[in-house]
Amino acid sequence: MSLTKNNLEQSEIVVRVPDSEAGLDQDQEWYEVVIDGEARRIRFHDYAQTYTMPGVYEHLFYEVLKCDSPRTVRTLLEEQIESDDRRPDELRVLDVGAGNGMVGEELQNLGVDQIVGVDIIEEAAQAVERDRPGVYDDYHVVDLTAIPEDTHGELRAREFNCMVTVAALGFGDIPPDAFAEAYNVVEEGGLVGLSIKEEMVSGEDSSGFSRLIDQGIAEGAMDVKRQRRYRHRFNTNGEPLYYVAMVAEKNRDLPLSGE
Repeated sequence: MSLTKNNLEQSEIVVRVPDSEAGLDQDQEWYEVVIDGEARRIRFHDYAQTYTMPGVYEHLFYEVLKCDSPRTVRTLLEEQIESDDRRPDELRVLDVGAGNGMVGEELQNLGVDQIVGVDIIEEAAQAVERDRPGVYDDYHVVDLTAIPEDTHGELRAREFNCMVTVAALGFGDIPPDAFAEAYNVVEEGGLVGLSIKEEMVSGEDSSGFSRLIDQGIAEGAMDVKRQRRYRHRFNTNGEPLYYVAMVAEKNRDLPLSGE
């Protein structure tokens, strides 16, 4: 698969995805980008490199591989706030693993007025500023397992009543403690919308998310309101990758691994 695109400087960018390479795990998939005749192979999960090239992320994941996660989580969240008789403009949302702002844009289109993004990658913040300025009220580049005190204070002051994290959990991108730290910033009674690879909520993963979520549900820290299995995207072989989207209500904080 390939497509020729032009970046902001009008340099020719050609994105090529291998038609078939059996046996690749999701976090091993790669694509090739040719910029002005120079070819580079980039792993799908090397977001820092991808975000530096305008339009490449959108083309690769949404046009070629048909990613549906932002829309799915937004729809599930919309269904829940309607059921709760809440309004989108009442939500104060923390977007965790915000990337280049595609989820934030979905929330903005839903009618959410207050959105703060968090990501560990500086290139993500730069891509938001370049491609989607105005979507976020603030955007923090921070390691959620080591939040500086002043940043933690700023997040607490926002009084978030909603958090979303879309297709960003696992694979070393956001470890369980980072998710718990973000979750614990949300007010009790707030909503949490997330999507995660189905193996990570079925006890088959080794990342710790299955244990964390199961524990949170079993101990009453979170109350799952809606859950849906869906096709996240296709892999490079054209096979569907299935995720689970859910919306939960926060009852109390989640434990950290050291607690």
